[in-house]
Amino acid sequence: MSMHFEKKLPIPAEIKSSYPLSATVSRIKKQRDQEIRDIFTGRCDRFLLIIGPCSADREDAVLDYLIRLSRVQEKVADRILIVPRIYTNKPRTTGKGYMGLLHQPDPAKKPDLLAGIIAIRELHMRSIEQTGLTAADEMLYPENYRYLDDVLSYVAVGARSVEDQQHRMTVSGMDIPAGMKNPTSGDLTVMFNSIIAAQASHNFIYRGWDVTTDGNELAHVVLRGSVNKHGNCLPNYHYEDLLLTAQLYSRHDLKNPAVIVDCNHSNSNKQAHEQVRIAHEILHSRLYNPDLKKLVKGLMIESYLVEGRQDIVGGPGHVYGQSITDPCLGWDDSEKLIFDIYKRLL
Repeated sequence: MSMHFEKKLPIPAEIKSSYPLSATVSRIKKQRDQEIRDIFTGRCDRFLLIIGPCSADREDAVLDYLIRLSRVQEKVADRILIVPRIYTNKPRTTGKGYMGLLHQPDPAKKPDLLAGIIAIRELHMRSIEQTGLTAADEMLYPENYRYLDDVLSYVAVGARSVEDQQHRMTVSGMDIPAGMKNPTSGDLTVMFNSIIAAQASHNFIYRGWDVTTDGNELAHVVLRGSVNKHGNCLPNYHYEDLLLTAQLYSRHDLKNPAVIVDCNHSNSNKQAHEQVRIAHEILHSRLYNPDLKKLVKGLMIESYLVEGRQDIVGGPGHVYGQSITDPCLGWDDSEKLIFDIYKRLL
């Protein structure tokens, strides 16, 4: 056989029993979920900022970053709601490279999936305990979602996953917002088809169960740019792109129309500092057009303690708090950007 069954892993219920939430964490999660829901349903006009490292590579640096972020949140809370990125699974285009804490709790060591499951759950729990902020994560593997479903307040479905039926149907069983990114091809109809599917009820096989879902009325658009046949990045955050997205929403009977703009990836050509300029342009578009102000609910920003990226290294060569996947904006520029966004929100 080409597939080797190494060991049977605990089911989500067993992991949750061994690593349960405290009453405080459960209370924070419930409150935060309602605050975020109110933004997507239009009951609250605060701006959503989904910000943090490209990948959560080590707990100490991530928590250091999140504690700083929580202090900023206190100062901007009347206009901005911050959802930190704690992305513990990383899609790899060629299958090579660091695949996230789930696979490698220690990036310098071999994969250990059981230790990874425990590590990502503990990181999310500790972040809530220490900062009061519930986080976003990418759903790379739908069957793994239930290891974290009681701690997450936002889920992203990536450009390479958005066409997958299992991802769409799993989102339809969530009670939290799920951002469906446009595919790498840039075809917005594919993204809207995924939202239509995610907002509908489905019956399917999930983790060995026959399940039926109610549909997720908070599934929504994430614009992340695209790549053409020559490998060139094509942004889709400009004013005309936002208008087109609004027009496509008007053609479908979808609940809670919303757009989150991913300022990195193909929108910035992975030039991390360009996120500052892109954020400013999107805020200008919202200010200019009241319809877009209502539709564009927030931004995604890739940010960490130290700007840029590095290869996976250990020992003295490692830069604490610098990304080992895509380049990120550094902390000082990130903090400045958040306060700048706050001032521009009218």
